[in-house]
Amino acid sequence: MIKRKTGFYLLAAVVALGLLLAWAFAPRPVEVELAPVTQGRFETTIDEDGKTRLADRYVVSAPLAGRLARITLREGDAVAAGAVVATLTPALPNMLDERTLREQQARVEAAQANIQRATTRIERAKVALQQAVNEVRRSEQLSQQGFIAPTKLEDARLAAVAAQKEVEAANADRQVATYDLAQARAALSTVRQPAGDTARRSFTVNAPVSGRVLRLLQTSEAMVAMGTPLLEIGDTRRLEIVAELLTTDALAATPGSRVMIERWGGPATLEGRVRSVEPAAFTKVSALGVEEQRVRVLIDISSPPEQWQALGDGYRVSVRIVTLAEDKAVQVPVSAVFPLPDGADSGDGNGSEKRRFAVFVVDGGRARLRTVDVAGRNGSAAWTTKGLTPGEQVIVYPPAAVLDGVRVAARKV
Repeated sequence: MIKRKTGFYLLAAVVALGLLLAWAFAPRPVEVELAPVTQGRFETTIDEDGKTRLADRYVVSAPLAGRLARITLREGDAVAAGAVVATLTPALPNMLDERTLREQQARVEAAQANIQRATTRIERAKVALQQAVNEVRRSEQLSQQGFIAPTKLEDARLAAVAAQKEVEAANADRQVATYDLAQARAALSTVRQPAGDTARRSFTVNAPVSGRVLRLLQTSEAMVAMGTPLLEIGDTRRLEIVAELLTTDALAATPGSRVMIERWGGPATLEGRVRSVEPAAFTKVSALGVEEQRVRVLIDISSPPEQWQALGDGYRVSVRIVTLAEDKAVQVPVSAVFPLPDGADSGDGNGSEKRRFAVFVVDGGRARLRTVDVAGRNGSAAWTTKGLTPGEQVIVYPPAAVLDGVRVAARKV
């Protein structure tokens, strides 16, 4: 009886030892980091630094030769259109020479021609605006009936906004041309007056537009020649942003593209739109000494002026130009996607090969290799159009030990 009981204990010990050894040498699940497959808005952007710039700046010059009185304005002072910004006392010989008279008459004729040209530009801009408004109406009707895509309607609306801005710019040009004509006529009248009455012959220089003084080019009283720059005036409420992009990136920054303006000094992100891409590129040397071909992209700020009224000319900002956007995109972290070996590439039916990508999906505690179609990637996420369902778990930064069918476990943080 004692021997039988001893044998039973010995057998139980052997079984327990075997189970312990089996547990000790059994493969452990690979600890991995998991992330969910989500669905939401996906965007790819071009990130670059930019600089604010006045849409229009005006250099006020001396319309005739004479003694300039000291300018009392300072940088940042607000001026209204037509306000006196400088005073000149013409310095002419006792007998007016024929050349000076002809120069002033030519200025008057040139100013009249500029007014006619500005008027023609206004009419042309109004016709373009009416065409853009009609196109918006047609696009809205077709969009309601489902015949055109929403992006087409958005393009039509942006074209109407651009046409309206062109009308405003043309009106501003005519205003400046009218100012130039008034200054030219006043200068001609001044030089024709007799030289005896100094008070009558004093000449005032007026501001062509409302705005702020940007820079004083002549601060002290001095003798100046005709055409000498006196000061710069600009409307800081009409700012644009200039970003210098690589030519390869600029091809994706099409006019009308949405722009997010960040790191400008304010608390909120401003909105903008790409207005145009300059046709000529230039060579710029990077900080690493590499020659790059870049092109200037002009961006309009579409946020209300009250949000960015503290911005001025030449301020540095950061812009993110949206090149691709999808509202209901299935996304995974970009670190979960990896390319398949070259042998796994598949053709598109036209004799060319298409690069294939894959992810590891966790199913029942095991890693499953699944191929996916990647439509776009940004710095944090990849947009997949095939192979994944929102809510699934994928492995982020899959280690080398993870293979198809391997048991995995979520790493504890």
